[in-house]
Amino acid sequence: MSQFMQFKLHSNNRLTVLLHALGWIIMVFIPRYLINNYGGGNDSHFLNQFYFNASVYGTLFYLNYLWLVPRYFFRENKLKYFLFASTLIVVLYFIMNYVNDTVFFDPEHEKLMDRIMNELNKGEDDIRPPIHQFRVFNYFFTSVLICGFSMGLGLIQKLGQNEKERKELEKEKLKTELAFLKGQVSPHFFFNTLNNIYSLIGIDTDEAQEAVLKLSKLMRYLLYESEDGNSKLSDEINFMNHYIDLMKLRISNKVELQISLPERVPEITIPPLLFIAFIENAFKHGISYRDLSFIHIKMEVNEKNIVFETRNSIGKNTAEGESKYSGIGLENVKKRLSLIYPDSHEMTISRTNDTFKVRLEIDCEKIMV
Repeated sequence: MSQFMQFKLHSNNRLTVLLHALGWIIMVFIPRYLINNYGGGNDSHFLNQFYFNASVYGTLFYLNYLWLVPRYFFRENKLKYFLFASTLIVVLYFIMNYVNDTVFFDPEHEKLMDRIMNELNKGEDDIRPPIHQFRVFNYFFTSVLICGFSMGLGLIQKLGQNEKERKELEKEKLKTELAFLKGQVSPHFFFNTLNNIYSLIGIDTDEAQEAVLKLSKLMRYLLYESEDGNSKLSDEINFMNHYIDLMKLRISNKVELQISLPERVPEITIPPLLFIAFIENAFKHGISYRDLSFIHIKMEVNEKNIVFETRNSIGKNTAEGESKYSGIGLENVKKRLSLIYPDSHEMTISRTNDTFKVRLEIDCEKIMV
């Protein structure tokens, strides 16, 4: 009976329970309403018999809906389902027939029904069946309809449950993939940053210490402030400014650096480290130590969208091995965007012989808190 309990009436769904209760309330009061308004016969006898027959049909409905359908029909054991359902219908028929013929037997009512059937059959070529056969037919026809209806409700419930589970799985998959992508971004980012600090140690100890302090602020943001998987856009901009300040420590005067990040932005939450991969890529591959080079970083935020853009020169001294890994961060961003904002972003990457450009536009109206 454990399956019986697991499948019970959407027990956590108050609306479903309320609808079932409302149905039974209507079933109880409509006969009383009709009798009170139109009268006729032995009212108490009729009501008691009606309620008993309704309870038999209700038993058939709920046993089929809560037990037979989920335990056998949905488990691809349809032969057993039809066997048990047929047996249940027959057993309930004998119970109903016995009680009606003993407890609720009314000789006057039976004589009246026989007289009516005889009158209807007079002069008719198509003789109507006796009242007893009619009751048998009516019971089994009604029982089949009830089983079909309860099976339909069970099927609708099952489909709804499957859809809910599918959405939950998709949500969990999204969280897992985002966590995985974030885990990929973080080591990649810190690997490059530690290399920068390492290069500073032998040149300027004070600057190296300042770089370590800035890195600690970056780590604090990543480990604590963005722990729930979302960050304020303002915090993300502060994070990018700290990162850029850190990267400035190692670039020469030959690099033209233009930074345009807004100071005030709307209250928008975004995934952490969404833009940093573009900046990291620009600093890693846009700096030439022999020739003039440039890095341009710009973000514009308004009520409709966020537009982030990086343009950088392509360093001619980029090693072939470094070029092989240059797309790790960008590929992660593409995947994250497709998971989080599948229909509300546009990302374009363009490249010429000496310039690399990335432009990302996100629809603010779909991500505003």
